[in-house]
Amino acid sequence: MSAGEPAGVSAFDREMAASFRSDRLHLILFPTEQCNFRCTYCYEDFAIGRMRPEVVEGVKNLIDRRRDDLAHLQISWFGGEPMLARPIVEDVAAHASEARRRRPGLGYDSDMTTNGYLLDDPAARRLAELGIRRFQVSLDGPAQHHDHTRVRADGQGTFERIWRNLSSIRDGSADVRVLLRVHLTPGNLVVMPEFLTRVRDTFLGDPRFLVFLKRVVRLGGPGDASMEVLDAEDARIAALEEIIRTDGRGASLFQPEEVCYAARANSLMVRADGRLGKCTVGLSEPANTVGRLLPDGSLKVDNPRLRQWLQGWESRDPELTACPYEAFTRQGTGPRGPDLLQLTERPGGPPRPAGQAGGRSYRQNSLPSGSAMTTQATSP
Repeated sequence: MSAGEPAGVSAFDREMAASFRSDRLHLILFPTEQCNFRCTYCYEDFAIGRMRPEVVEGVKNLIDRRRDDLAHLQISWFGGEPMLARPIVEDVAAHASEARRRRPGLGYDSDMTTNGYLLDDPAARRLAELGIRRFQVSLDGPAQHHDHTRVRADGQGTFERIWRNLSSIRDGSADVRVLLRVHLTPGNLVVMPEFLTRVRDTFLGDPRFLVFLKRVVRLGGPGDASMEVLDAEDARIAALEEIIRTDGRGASLFQPEEVCYAARANSLMVRADGRLGKCTVGLSEPANTVGRLLPDGSLKVDNPRLRQWLQGWESRDPELTACPYEAFTRQGTGPRGPDLLQLTERPGGPPRPAGQAGGRSYRQNSLPSGSAMTTQATSP
């Protein structure tokens, strides 16, 4: 609890207040929706190319419009593969850094989800100079497993190049943090003890590296029908986590947030064609288009559609603030796309009491939130 905060305020209410703060803005930017990989479990269709010039200008103008009102700006780079559009990334990141220079009180941080194929130490150092200092890179196990699922668009393997790049960052001096997201499947579980030991011994002596173990799940891609997935409660996952703990507190084991960015009113994704959305998974869902960014930096927002993504706060359902996309999958698909839950109802009974989420205690998110935006009540 922060100083001056009223006693008795729940963690849920603190998270809700943070998610609606108008002095914070979190932008998830798609500099391109093309990718140099064709991962077997990917859900993206790669139908859109690079971010259009008018969208790039719109992003920079949005930053300028909001600069003087913000306490914190967070920019997350996504795709596609963002490093395929590195000039766009550097252009916008330089603009954000300049905005921070002009407004000394403005907090600014930036991160990137990348496949790591083009991220070596020189690239990491350059991006760090522009404020992009956190990277997430996925590994699917040792080469014989990784190169079966995370392949280039031409079918070639990718493991050795990624491992070499990560090693160059470890051996360099870039001021960055690298989250190694290790994917778990029934097929690679048997090799994971040896692989995670290698990861630990190679990278986790460097405090800039963390590991996150993540089950591969079905996200709507063409390979879903044949995909085998692990149960969330599989005891073997906890055993693997022990391998990568470097001390009794698990300092090298990343703990994800329990409030999804898509549930935060002050977080928006900007796609390469200028559409605004909330969830980086449900890209093909009509309800995931909540507006459009205009070249002058103003936002045309469909507020009723945006509100659907925030319903977990109104129903006080921590499961829906952890994953608003659940509201789509619970109800199936209607004639206009997936139907969302009623804002104040939860199927099968009343809302779950705040502080509980599926049997787990709700804990306050310790990472910085994004920020709200001024919206126009018009449809895209």
